[in-house]
Amino acid sequence: MTLSVILPACNEAAYIDACLDALLDSDGPQGAQVVVAANGCTDDTVARARRHETSFAARGWHLTVLDLPALGKPGALNAGDAAATHPMRAYLDADVRVSPPLLGQIAAALAAPGARYVSGTPRVTAQGWISRAYARFWVRLPFVAQDVPGFGLFAVNAAGRARWGAFPALISDDTYVRIQFAPGERVRLPAAYDWPLVEGFGRLVRVRRRQDQGVAELTALEPALMANEGKDSPSRGWLIRRMVADPVAFAVYTAVKLAVRLGGRDQSGWVRGR
Repeated sequence: MTLSVILPACNEAAYIDACLDALLDSDGPQGAQVVVAANGCTDDTVARARRHETSFAARGWHLTVLDLPALGKPGALNAGDAAATHPMRAYLDADVRVSPPLLGQIAAALAAPGARYVSGTPRVTAQGWISRAYARFWVRLPFVAQDVPGFGLFAVNAAGRARWGAFPALISDDTYVRIQFAPGERVRLPAAYDWPLVEGFGRLVRVRRRQDQGVAELTALEPALMANEGKDSPSRGWLIRRMVADPVAFAVYTAVKLAVRLGGRDQSGWVRGR
């Protein structure tokens, strides 16, 4: 079985080539479709994506590039869904690079009976020392290290996609999809993908604040489904061990969290924050 990969993109000229090249380097599956849903781009994201059409066709894959008005990320996801031809769907951020085995593992996992939500093993990348320190702490949080967080990449089979209709106008599309599935229906695959963390203290605060707002929004709108979230706060003992093991990472993470609590509300839409 194969799948459609839906890739929303808003001014991703700096990232779209590497993202599409990584998809082309995948070991499988055969006959996959990639839909780039370019959402109100003012750079050359669309032109760059279309340059890959020949390469995709040469390996028996189909690349669809949609040049959309500014619909917001939910609108881009819905447009991508409308253009998708396969019932198994993967939703991929344009700055993510998948490892060669991952798409094949996704297709195999989604072929299992029953509704499934799957993702790979994230490798969080960062350049500056602040973001690297934050990442060292964040990737060790139990939810990130052991669960199936799905940030940057998640996939569902037909039974899973039937759990919801159109993507609603919500802040956190990945959390919205994840909570449609009980923890036992979520699968973390061994193959990895690279997910870049935003750079700098201010951007970390901005994105973390937006994430918290997304969780609060879903808690108010979907309290029953949020029982599937499965995010347990780390114990005091775990926090002390991490503080001793890496005091710089602990200090940066704590400072970002404190700044989020003390700061105001971010009213912006599609937060990239790079």
